[in-house]
Amino acid sequence: MIGVKMHGRHMPEDSAVVRTSHRWYTRPVFFVADVNRAANFYVEMLGFQKAWHSDGGAGTVCQVSHGECEIILAEDGTRRDRGRLFIELTSEALADLRRELVERSVPPKETWWGYDTLQIDDPDGNELFFPRPE
Repeated sequence: MIGVKMHGRHMPEDSAVVRTSHRWYTRPVFFVADVNRAANFYVEMLGFQKAWHSDGGAGTVCQVSHGECEIILAEDGTRRDRGRLFIELTSEALADLRRELVERSVPPKETWWGYDTLQIDDPDGNELFFPRPE
């Protein structure tokens, strides 16, 4: 494949690579029907930690974190859209995740998204994609 290799993946040669002197910090927002149910899934089933919860734990927005992966969960019963988060792990970390999923009875899916990918869906249909390392 012709192109530039970034993060272990080949990017087309004409892809714009922009260098910036500032760090971009991002966190996706997943809309959920019940923020407590969603947070419990991420903490109990996927090993995340709750970083904060608005209004002293009584609010409708919280953040869960697993290492450098941070996700904001926002309760909004009118939103029916789903999110997808693409998370790259080392081979060892992916093997550890697979073991944890078995221990916690979380059913992952094997899918294809340009390459073999492990998919986990949260209770609201938001998707976590973990590509197999090359």
